[in-house]
Amino acid sequence: MLRLLRGVLSRAPLLALAALPCGMAQNDTRATGAAPLTLRAAIERALEGSLELERFELRLRAQDGRVASAALRPPFELRAEVENLAGTGTTRRFEGAETTLAISQVIELGGKRDHRRSAALAARDLIDVEREAAVLDAIAEVTRRFIHVAANQERLALTRRATGLARSTLETVQRRVEAARAPEAELHRARIALARAIIEEEHAEHELLTSRRLLAATWAATDTDFGEVAGELFRLPQVPPFESLVAAMERNPDFLRFATEARLREAELRLAESGARADLSLSAGVRRLELSDDQALVLGFSVPLFSGSRAQGQVTEARAQRELVDVEREAHRVQVLARLYGLYQELTHAVAEATTLTEEVLPEMARALEATRYAYERGRYGFLEWLDAQREQIAVERARIEASANAHLLRAEIERLTNTAVAAASGSGPDD
Repeated sequence: MLRLLRGVLSRAPLLALAALPCGMAQNDTRATGAAPLTLRAAIERALEGSLELERFELRLRAQDGRVASAALRPPFELRAEVENLAGTGTTRRFEGAETTLAISQVIELGGKRDHRRSAALAARDLIDVEREAAVLDAIAEVTRRFIHVAANQERLALTRRATGLARSTLETVQRRVEAARAPEAELHRARIALARAIIEEEHAEHELLTSRRLLAATWAATDTDFGEVAGELFRLPQVPPFESLVAAMERNPDFLRFATEARLREAELRLAESGARADLSLSAGVRRLELSDDQALVLGFSVPLFSGSRAQGQVTEARAQRELVDVEREAHRVQVLARLYGLYQELTHAVAEATTLTEEVLPEMARALEATRYAYERGRYGFLEWLDAQREQIAVERARIEASANAHLLRAEIERLTNTAVAAASGSGPDD
């Protein structure tokens, strides 16, 4: 399992999330000084503790036994016969008995042994490809949960900034009310805004705690023994050409499974066709004749009749199973191609949205908020205008978090479908 883990992590498409300082929920493991968790470390934990992957190891061991059995020749058979005994006359008791001791073996014709072993080996290859797909599924699930934790860390940090802004606003309003420059109703509104911000912060803390526990569950842990997750949520992935993703899609284990299954069905077809050729059974032994006190050699052979017609049904079934693989592969390709195209369009939109919010909207919102605060302090704007400006900025920052997290989630889904990493905007590769 450890060798498999090292091999997977050396080539697996991992989400490139580097260190990101974020706020953490209260009463969490950050208070104990736990180290930050990288995506690579999370994946290693999940793969090491995966019972599903352990199941594949047992299946491979079982198939190895089938391969060894398939490579065996038909066994020798020892046959003993006693004839002409316990009868009448010369055959009473054992006086006229004839005892035969012979060894026989089936000689397989048509390459049945080689075809049988090839089918067993192809079945083992299919299990191996299924294991690779299961590894990718596990990596994708850990990546999704890791992204959720990173996003929830940002959401908590945002709610804490919102709480701080609401508290600062309350202090400003209180000074204006005490100076008789604003009505007391504005003080009540400011207190309400602070209370709502505190509620939002508490909710964000619970969301973070839950997502952290779900991440720990991927390696069968019942508690979180790690600090904050380390990842740059706002480092957006690049959007590669769609054609390159389509080409990479064919290398996904889901598609390799069809190729491996095709080889298995072809081996089964050859094995079924070889059944049309009858096997030859040879025997040789010694016979003792009690009446004359003589011995003689006994030779024999047998061949089953009508083997070709009896094998026709198995050949027909095996050929249909082989053709079915091609049909299922094409149907799967159509479905995956449509899903990949949809994910690609969503990723393009999410990256564009996050980029626009970061580079254009948020700077304008910051300037608008500062101008509104300045105007409010000088009595040009009312409290509601200032409060609305604050809420708009928090909403834009929350939308930026959602768009960035969505871009990484879409990227992880594309990586799962294509079995390749989408480069981050900085051009760096997977996290080391």
